[in-house]
Amino acid sequence: MAAADQGPSPAVPGVTVTGPPVPRAEEVLTPQALEFVAGLHRAFEGRRQELLAARRERRAEIARTGTLDFLPHTADVRSGDWKVAPAPRALTDRRVEITGPTDRKMVVNALNSGAKVWLADFEDATAPTWENVVSGQVNLTDAFEDRIDFTSEQGKAYTLKPAAELATVVVRPRGWHLDERHLTVDGTPVAGAFVDFGLYFFHNAARLIAKGEQDPNSGPYFYLPKTESHLEARLWNEVFTHAQAALGIPHGTIRATVLIETVTAAFEMDEILHELRDHAAGLNAGRWDYLFSIVKNFRDGGERYVLPDRNTVTMASPFMAAYTRLLVQTCHKRGAHAIGGMAAFIPSRKDPEVNAAALVKVRADKEREASGGFDGSWVAHPDLVPVARACFDAVLGERPHQKDAPGSPEQVTAAHLLDVAGAGGSCTRTGLHNAVQVGVRYIEAWLRGLGAVGIFHMMEDAATAEISRSQIWQWIHNGVVLADTGEKTTAELVRRLVAEELASLRAESGDEAYAAGRWTEAAALFEQVALAEDFPDFLTLPALALID
Repeated sequence: MAAADQGPSPAVPGVTVTGPPVPRAEEVLTPQALEFVAGLHRAFEGRRQELLAARRERRAEIARTGTLDFLPHTADVRSGDWKVAPAPRALTDRRVEITGPTDRKMVVNALNSGAKVWLADFEDATAPTWENVVSGQVNLTDAFEDRIDFTSEQGKAYTLKPAAELATVVVRPRGWHLDERHLTVDGTPVAGAFVDFGLYFFHNAARLIAKGEQDPNSGPYFYLPKTESHLEARLWNEVFTHAQAALGIPHGTIRATVLIETVTAAFEMDEILHELRDHAAGLNAGRWDYLFSIVKNFRDGGERYVLPDRNTVTMASPFMAAYTRLLVQTCHKRGAHAIGGMAAFIPSRKDPEVNAAALVKVRADKEREASGGFDGSWVAHPDLVPVARACFDAVLGERPHQKDAPGSPEQVTAAHLLDVAGAGGSCTRTGLHNAVQVGVRYIEAWLRGLGAVGIFHMMEDAATAEISRSQIWQWIHNGVVLADTGEKTTAELVRRLVAEELASLRAESGDEAYAAGRWTEAAALFEQVALAEDFPDFLTLPALALID
């Protein structure tokens, strides 16, 4: 959809803002804030482009060799005796973290949830419409100023609890690969990462520091997504140093937790923490994007890298267990927090049997993480906060974390991390059908501006849509035969499943509701990213042209 051109900013030479009008945008897009973001772009855009090119080169090397290993030239970093800066008070106890987008209802519910941390997400849980990008910034500032509330269509009012009971806000900007086409500097789109980080830091860093003098839950804290190398972490560190100096904020005030959600980053955990050591707060096991990264990087690596049905790959699978074991070992050796993965189940108030079965799995997952040395974990719904907290309370007790525990003594090798075949499982028509259902339904909601979507009692976001479509691509290109039906996975079979899913959705919702959705566009985009001959790096890249 075309954006309305608002033209160059008269107060900021070289800066142009486009996009539909957003209420209170003038509070966010001030000349001073736009100048700050433009400064980030001019200082670091060239390096960002170099690193994106380096990603492509590394992927080509993986295709050529069919493997990965720890970097020989950084062995001294891995063997060195160093630690990251001590955690600030607000990030000392992180036993339960909740994630979600920055709409007003989620802001209130997440802050009130009882979790220690709220990941305020401008990335996978947010469809980056201009309204979502700008209004999310408004909502966060309103929360810090205690002027946020929300009333549902049913008349239910949501307001914030006292400050001492609120979660600490940790903002996740977009990854390095995404542009923000509604904001250009000198004719070039600004990175979404610079926009999200820059606007938030400019408007709130001083406010959060001032609040922190009275409220230990405040500070400019961030989650860094989609990192693929320590050089990408180095760029973030340079951005932090630049931003703090520009606003006169002490070096090291910013703290960042890096998501280890790419297989290349898993081989550089020590190096990533070392690059960010003045600003590092920990690492997180981003499980769904991690699986997506394995498929993307080893898509032409043959049968040994073919993932079975998504829902059968658990954290107990050998290669996933090795990845989390190494994360805990690395974090605790360096004095950083190790944060576990997502519990994406959405409790149903109408189906107690579904709840009971799912909560058994959630509890087992969180008990495994707590007993395995993690210092905290993620949930997607407020009702799961007590479940996760009980699991970590049982291990931590009154301790805020367990960084004094080194983790498993078992050494993790490159072979352990790449043992995808050891996961077992099978590829089935049921799994293929589920991938189609999740992919099409998620993309349709994303096109309507929703980034976090409840599908079949699970909170799905861009990461789970990515694993759905990438598995389909992988199965087709490896000629996978489905274990339950004996069919070969083909593009024709997938197109037939997509057509059947659209017919089912029309019958389920009725012609009028179906017509009001964006199902035809969603199906076409899903087929484009799942069936293309050349693997699209991210489904969100072609999707951006379809939203305002």
